[in-house]
Amino acid sequence: MSSPTVHASPVTAADGGPAPHPAGLPVLRATPGDGTAAGWAQDHRSAVHDLVAEHGAVLLRGLGVGSPDEVAAIAAALGVARMTERERFAPRYAHADGVYSSSEWPADEPMCMHHELSYATEVPGLLLFGCLTAPAEGGRTAVADSQQVLQALPADLVAPFARDGWLLTRMYHDIGVSWTEVFGTDDRAEVDAYCARAGLEHEWLPDGRLRTRQHRSAVVDHPRTGLPVWFNQVAFLNERTLDPMIRDYLVDVYGPEGLPFNTAYGDGTPLTGETVETINAAYRDATVGEPWQDGDVLLVDNLRMAHSREPYQGARDIVVIFGNPVRLAGHVRP
Repeated sequence: MSSPTVHASPVTAADGGPAPHPAGLPVLRATPGDGTAAGWAQDHRSAVHDLVAEHGAVLLRGLGVGSPDEVAAIAAALGVARMTERERFAPRYAHADGVYSSSEWPADEPMCMHHELSYATEVPGLLLFGCLTAPAEGGRTAVADSQQVLQALPADLVAPFARDGWLLTRMYHDIGVSWTEVFGTDDRAEVDAYCARAGLEHEWLPDGRLRTRQHRSAVVDHPRTGLPVWFNQVAFLNERTLDPMIRDYLVDVYGPEGLPFNTAYGDGTPLTGETVETINAAYRDATVGEPWQDGDVLLVDNLRMAHSREPYQGARDIVVIFGNPVRLAGHVRP
């Protein structure tokens, strides 16, 4: 078995100069040779997971995946147990059980840093992305180490989140993702049962509308290392993520409670624009990534690493698998 080659991608700050931290995203050169990509992944499973444990993410280059089935085979070879997504915040479609497209999001708009399903009761411990078609320009799936983000954030900003957690409110009506897609059913009784199990307050409103509210911890201990991480989507799912003109229009039409999503401190206090920008700035400073190439596979520790998607041009086809579900102690708050 050949020894894999690893290098780290270069890191630059937002102004183009050298970034003070962190090290670049490790890139592991895969050489399947006469064997299959899945066979290579099986043979190098320990090395791949060691890199994820050390760095939080690793890009596997040279596997040449070209279909959702091939991405699923790599996940199986690496021991990534697929899970079904619930509570998504953007549309996506399923290629197969537990094998999804990337979120449908305007190509010219960035998708800010976030942890997948950080507001759910059961969260994916690992994410696996497979690049079937790399965009002509842009479109990186970048990552940021939330241990570093937590250390970089001001203590007085972190303190109320660490104490009280964060709140996510969602409204399901004729804008945004429908509740039938989010919960995978059109049966209200099944939604009621899911919400009861998941610690989700919910209220059925006239005309089939649904409002949900969930209270979660914003800082959690990583189950493997015991180290605290900034694990939430409090900045991304805040109303300030929306284009101001769109937000003002939605508030005008539906009222301030009618936005498809919004976040607050755990005690219900609204976030300021300064707080959201400070969080996003800490993510920017911690961001690393590598431009996609056709056939790449990216494995990410979803509890430690937030991820984002840059604007892009041209076709872009990324497959994602949510894997190794975990329930975090103290994550769901009353």
